Amino acid sequence: MKVVVTGANGKVGRAAVEALLNAGHDVTGVDLARPVFERAVEGAARYQMADLTDAGEAFAVIRGADAVVHTAAIPDPTANPAHVVFRTNLMATFNVLEAAVRFGVPRFVNISSETVPGFLFAERGFLPEYAPVDEDHPAHPQDPYALTKLFGEQLMDAAVARSDIRCISLRPSWVQNEDNYEQNLGPLVRDAALSSGNLWSYTDAYDLANAIVLAAESEPARPRGVLYRRAGHCRRSRLRRAAARALWGHDPAAAPLPPGCLRHLERQGEAPARLGSEAVLAGLPRRRRHGAGALVTRVRNTEELG
Repeated sequence: MKVVVTGANGKVGRAAVEALLNAGHDVTGVDLARPVFERAVEGAARYQMADLTDAGEAFAVIRGADAVVHTAAIPDPTANPAHVVFRTNLMATFNVLEAAVRFGVPRFVNISSETVPGFLFAERGFLPEYAPVDEDHPAHPQDPYALTKLFGEQLMDAAVARSDIRCISLRPSWVQNEDNYEQNLGPLVRDAALSSGNLWSYTDAYDLANAIVLAAESEPARPRGVLYRRAGHCRRSRLRRAAARALWGHDPAAAPLPPGCLRHLERQGEAPARLGSEAVLAGLPRRRRHGAGALVTRVRNTEELG
């Protein structure tokens, strides 16, 4: 499968490219960094430089794709002027999705954010209407970053309503990898050890990448609600059954999983634990708890709209 990954040089994008290549897909990474005009490293993904806020460039890189994974974005509202964050993130999402619709790309994986409910960067703080916060909680974003992520999810819904594309939006919490675990989470863990302070919810970039592969490979036959990603350990058979029920509505004992999904689930089941915790993909009922590594997945496909 030909997969285009936008934001390929970011934390999520790099992990997604690696995971998709390992899954046997033909991957093209897209970002703003200039390409290197040297012989490509064997096995590496192709790379194209593109400013996705320009519709022409977005259309140029999406043409011919079988799936799009959209991770490109300014990742928070604090280091750029508000109008730059809003314009960049929203127009990039619109242009890439519009290109996917017009070229008939069947699958679109959109990386949204836990900030959509509005708490994280609020200028005028407020409390949630209930706890734990889940995907049904009303969205009240105030900052330009969270607003663009909410509008991005709405763009996905609109695309599904007007075309045959199927869209999955993932809302990961604070994404970490080996480069920044100590810097970002170390002080929080040490402070918590000395007091009853709170630990931030976070998602490991490689665990998120595994969920992205599954989303890109999946072909839901009908709406199956939401998926959660949670910390813990799980036997491979349970993992396969949960993912099969959530995405395909069947138990693998009754019917085999698609080969790509099966390979992915087997790899994940055999993967070594990261920092003492292995994130597990499981199909769970709605309104489950969120904890460290929590990830909400909104599934949108054509059957949901009639």
